[in-house]
Amino acid sequence: MNMSDEIDVPPFFLCPISLEIMKDPVTISTGITYDRESIEKWLFTEKNKTCPITKQPFSDSIDLTPNHTLRRLIQTWCTMNASHGIERIPTPKPQVNKIQITKILKDAYHSPLLLIKSLSRLKSIASGSEANKRCMEAAGVVEFLASVVISNIHNNDSATSAEDEALSILHDLHVSEAGLKILLGFKNGEFIESLTRVMQKSIYESRVYALFLLKSMSEVAEPVHLFHIRTELFMELAHILKDQISHKVSKATLQTLIELCPWGRSRIKAVESGAVSILIELLLDCKERKPCEMMLVLLELLCQCAEGRAELLSHGAGLAIVSKKILRVSTMSNDRAVRILLSVSRFSATPSVVQEMLKIGVVTKLCLMLQVDSGNKAKEKAMEILKLHGRVWRDSPCIPNNLISSYPAYV
Repeated sequence: MNMSDEIDVPPFFLCPISLEIMKDPVTISTGITYDRESIEKWLFTEKNKTCPITKQPFSDSIDLTPNHTLRRLIQTWCTMNASHGIERIPTPKPQVNKIQITKILKDAYHSPLLLIKSLSRLKSIASGSEANKRCMEAAGVVEFLASVVISNIHNNDSATSAEDEALSILHDLHVSEAGLKILLGFKNGEFIESLTRVMQKSIYESRVYALFLLKSMSEVAEPVHLFHIRTELFMELAHILKDQISHKVSKATLQTLIELCPWGRSRIKAVESGAVSILIELLLDCKERKPCEMMLVLLELLCQCAEGRAELLSHGAGLAIVSKKILRVSTMSNDRAVRILLSVSRFSATPSVVQEMLKIGVVTKLCLMLQVDSGNKAKEKAMEILKLHGRVWRDSPCIPNNLISSYPAYV
């Protein structure tokens, strides 16, 4: 809104959050009035649970009551000051209600043409406001869209426009935690299988929507939801990670795999998908801190199983790149890299592996960690590795005499 500097705006016309003139004032349960866009961002996008002014917690259901009186006062004030360049705020469109959404869903089942039209209407409604999105979710739109994806993905032809539109709307809805849990168990996990098919054959946008939706679902998933995820999904995630489509997509893929891999069987499936070798190859060229940290977190999870350690050791650069990242990225990376080396030292340390660790400089790096600020946790693990194989490495020229005298119990 254009506003001259010399115009004094009544303070109760300003949103307490943005300090701008309210366009659609709404009152919440604590009695404070905010601009709808600002308070919806506070509540739904930033996921705050308290009133910005009173700090009182909200109940599960949050009602935003339009303050028509205040809106009319603001509109009148705008009209009176039009000569100063003040534009009159428009009257907001009425908020959608559950009955309207339910009718749209019923119409969608009549024919494929009406399905496409209904999806288009839902997409338009979702773009209106956060309140619309929450109303849609309460009316069963999440389940409806999941059914559309499932029913269309079983078609062996290329992905249909209905499936793509449904995924786009699910992405735009920013589905709540409760809605995501519904999707996790929807039709006995059939929706997750459908996302796998989407990632295998759909257009680029739908593949990305499926990935981000899977990431959100994995963040709220219980172990029971993850036991039956098939290897094919891990293979698709590995392919996306290898392709490095964009920083955002790669980050989402890493986050999803990290969420999925604390469970033993999932780790094995991720290893079978080739994730270990892909991570090693990416780490060879990775220079940025955050991606390096996430890759090492995931690699450490995968190395908690024998299959993951075997893949790491079979790669010519596996041990070397893990060692190289120590003291070069961050304290967190130090800790994760040494965890990987500790897993190898405990469970996979054949004589050839122990000699390889000496030959490629792993032992030198571990000794260096004891002498510099590398983080207490990482230093403790480095000491443990040296203690496990110190007798083999003791006479190595890479271990300085002063270290032997300082840490006689470890080397």
